[in-house]
Amino acid sequence: MTLIAWVAVAIFVGAYVLIATERVHRVAASLGGAAIILGLGVTSSQDAFYSSETGVDWDVIFLLLGMMLVVGVLKRTGVFEYMAIRAAKLAGGRPYRVMVLLVLVTAAASALLDNVTTVLLVVPVTLLVCERLGLHPIPFLMAEALASNIGGAATLVGDPPNIIIASRADLTFTDFLVHMLPVVLVVLGAFLLLIRVMFRKALAVQPQGVESLMALDEREAIKDPRLLLRSGIVLGAILVGFLLQRQTGISPSVVALVGAGIMILISPARPGELVEDVEWETLLFFIGLFILVGALVEVGALDQLAQAMADATDSQVVPTLMMVLVGSAVVSAIVDNIPYVTAMAPVVESLIQSNPALGQDGALWWALALGADFGGNATLVGASANVVVVGIAARNALPISFWQWMKFGLPTAAVSIAISIPYVLLRYA
Repeated sequence: MTLIAWVAVAIFVGAYVLIATERVHRVAASLGGAAIILGLGVTSSQDAFYSSETGVDWDVIFLLLGMMLVVGVLKRTGVFEYMAIRAAKLAGGRPYRVMVLLVLVTAAASALLDNVTTVLLVVPVTLLVCERLGLHPIPFLMAEALASNIGGAATLVGDPPNIIIASRADLTFTDFLVHMLPVVLVVLGAFLLLIRVMFRKALAVQPQGVESLMALDEREAIKDPRLLLRSGIVLGAILVGFLLQRQTGISPSVVALVGAGIMILISPARPGELVEDVEWETLLFFIGLFILVGALVEVGALDQLAQAMADATDSQVVPTLMMVLVGSAVVSAIVDNIPYVTAMAPVVESLIQSNPALGQDGALWWALALGADFGGNATLVGASANVVVVGIAARNALPISFWQWMKFGLPTAAVSIAISIPYVLLRYA
């Protein structure tokens, strides 16, 4: 690598260490690293802010901003309290059943929408459920974030890396269902067993909380039925817009911003009050992280890593599939899986050209998708949904450390990849 490439890697590693050790706030580490990258000229402002390959992914930023504003309006209707009480009652107030219900809802919604939108909608409900039952929310929040990445892997729209892969390999929504859904269902089943073990201390029944919860009437939680009806219609239109993205050509970020604008117009709350609900720290952290990882792409560091992974297997089918699957999981745990997949996609195309057997049934593309989607669960910065949940938790005085996340995220990613290995070998090799 060139000197400038080593400088980019050193700055990224330094920022990553600061985030992991929490010696400074993660937003300060992210933006500080980005400032050094720009100040030293490792990447230009043009590449950092305007490039679709190496710059800030503004579609992700504005999708988050729009949905945060939507959630801010919905919160004022009381619908989250209603859903929280209703969900807890359906589960009989038993913590494990509550967690399973929330995990299944999150995974299913992440497959239909996308994992970031889903956690923005589900997390407020979870916080209220835990408050009603007297349970600590962090295990439930983490379980949902992990489930969102698992469920999002099932479809083309569920996780941003899937959209990149589909575009590059010309894969359809149906292709993802046929090839990804079977293994996702198995992984999700294993995850339901895993959360029973990982979060067992948090799943103790609180009898007083259950009794008080069952006595509540969820209908009384609705504060503004008229606003709920109007905002429900807008939210429904937003979800339809997400699902019809391919047909309409309108990106989810535009749909979310238009929906947010309508929500602000129909809400009696002042715009300033709604803006206060936005997780600005999360958005700033993403911007810094995008610039840091974009610099690695700009100087060719990620390309060289991807090519080295590919060269190590000499294009043989089984070793290449395993290298891409496991290697993608490892790298996606360290850097955000979106820029990694962007860098790896042309390498996968080159490998398929050198050995057409790797492209049969899209084998190598599915190995890349599984590794990137499931590997993102391992660390706090591995997937966008993880960062969003940690940001919301911090705003509610529920800090989740880098190592606390790894304690549960790493086993989840490891089990997911362990299940994916035989699936890929038996189906494609």
